[in-house]
Amino acid sequence: MISIVDDDESVLEGTKCLIRSLGYNAETFSSAEEFLDSGRVNGTACLITDVQMPGLSGPELQDRLIADGYRTPVILMTAYPEERMRERVLNAGAIGYLSKPFSEDRLIECLDKALNSHNVRNRG
Repeated sequence: MISIVDDDESVLEGTKCLIRSLGYNAETFSSAEEFLDSGRVNGTACLITDVQMPGLSGPELQDRLIADGYRTPVILMTAYPEERMRERVLNAGAIGYLSKPFSEDRLIECLDKALNSHNVRNRG
């Protein structure tokens, strides 16, 4: 399952539709806290999350997962790209740092890299 975390409903729905069109299951969450409390963290093959959100930010969520021992591939997306933040999340192991709006092809490229890097080949 691909988990998508963003406080923007239109981004959640658009990203979920794209992920499902590729044959993957997708779940959406409107905050990092909702995702962490969902019971879905263990079943997440890849996490796509916004950088700036109320409460825990995307990078803070990434840090929390790492601290808790999860090796979930993370793709971060942002409407406010900053080089310092890009370096921070990539150095922490993020698969991608995408500037909104981004092309579907760029997201698919990151998703393929994330799933293949963790030998997750089963769709659905």
